[in-house]
Amino acid sequence: MLEEILNFKQLKTSLKEAILLDYYTAGFCWAKEMTFSLIQLSGFMNLLNFLLENLRDKHLTLGDNLKELGKAMAGIGGTDLERGGDLNSFSIEQAKAIIDYL
Repeated sequence: MLEEILNFKQLKTSLKEAILLDYYTAGFCWAKEMTFSLIQLSGFMNLLNFLLENLRDKHLTLGDNLKELGKAMAGIGGTDLERGGDLNSFSIEQAKAIIDYL
């Protein structure tokens, strides 16, 4: 199903597509095991995509990407709903689990 969503056409012959499918599938399965709500699952998948885009498009170093992760997750568990973006539905414990996963 993710193969169709990601519009992969050469999964059997493209190592890049196979790796990306594995990346997203592993993240999705982990999030489901964490019993995230649909909103949380969507936010987590967006976070996975955000981090991958930072590497692929912006060529950020691991350190810079970790800084971006910190900015994206700032405000989780706080009262200011706008600071956490679409990640504000996570508890502090869930945010820690996400960081451990990543």
